[in-house]
Amino acid sequence: MPPPSPALRLSVLDLAPVPKGSSVGDALRASIELARLADRLGFHRYWVAEHHNMPGIASSSPAVLLAHLSMATERIRLGSGGVMLPNHAPLAIAEQFGMLEAIHPGRIDLGLGRAPGTDPQTARALRGARLHEADDFLERLAELFAFFRDSFPPEHPYSHIRAVPGAGCMPAIWLLGSSDFGAQLAGRLGLPFSFAHHFAMGGTEMALDLYRASFEPSEVLDRPYSMIGVPVICHESSERARFLAGASALSFLRLRQGHPATMPTPEEAATYPYSPAERAAIEQRLTSAILGTPEQVKAGLEDLRNRYEVDELMITTIAHSPSDRMHSFELVAQACGVTPAGV
Repeated sequence: MPPPSPALRLSVLDLAPVPKGSSVGDALRASIELARLADRLGFHRYWVAEHHNMPGIASSSPAVLLAHLSMATERIRLGSGGVMLPNHAPLAIAEQFGMLEAIHPGRIDLGLGRAPGTDPQTARALRGARLHEADDFLERLAELFAFFRDSFPPEHPYSHIRAVPGAGCMPAIWLLGSSDFGAQLAGRLGLPFSFAHHFAMGGTEMALDLYRASFEPSEVLDRPYSMIGVPVICHESSERARFLAGASALSFLRLRQGHPATMPTPEEAATYPYSPAERAAIEQRLTSAILGTPEQVKAGLEDLRNRYEVDELMITTIAHSPSDRMHSFELVAQACGVTPAGV
């Protein structure tokens, strides 16, 4: 008889969606309530993403949002999924996340991404004079580690600079990716790796294989540790779950077409006059998500975990109504046996 499957380790990725007819403030307050719920239910970690110039996503500044979430929660790990390092000076990130780690030691994750998290023109506005045509991610990453470890060599121009806080207050560092680059780099550095399965599903298997094949033990990890993002909407009715998912699918379609907007209602999505190509894109988006009843969602999550042999699944649930989003996480937690540590 085969041994029982290990319990699912589940976490939350929050994009702070802004519903149509609502405000950015409402969206951020809904994120705080969702973090409180995830903490009570027993989800392992709660990450927020960095996006810019997107009216439907309010999480432009992970460090600021995490400061609020950290005061509203007690147990759950909190982090960025991720900070887009090319947009920022490494010293600033070391200070911001060093401060969070100093206040909440052992609870902070710093997930780092290489993409801009926005369009090229907005990236230029963000980076200003620091805009580089060449990819300097590796240089910035090395600087960030040096600020956290206070380890610049004496001849380095930054050797006299001490990140306060930051030096001696390094959070758990993750690398994020939606391609081979992040997977290989995370493996070579011996860091945990999170793959953006929720929007780059075609590359998941290859990226995880590359991560494991390139992994070298480090002071952080002695074995690979991987996580993937998973789009989920759970409801007692599978038809209702699919109906609710239509809003995020239409929002994603508009983003891909260069027309980002606030989150439409599911009713608007259901009656939208899709072209054949748009309908095909919507169907592909819906079929790539895990939608359905608690039993169906649990089975889908277990299948993903077993298929890709990942250590953790990070659920992202985007719905027009914050109450529908919270209800989905409640059902998932109950179906998958999520409980707070020690309970």
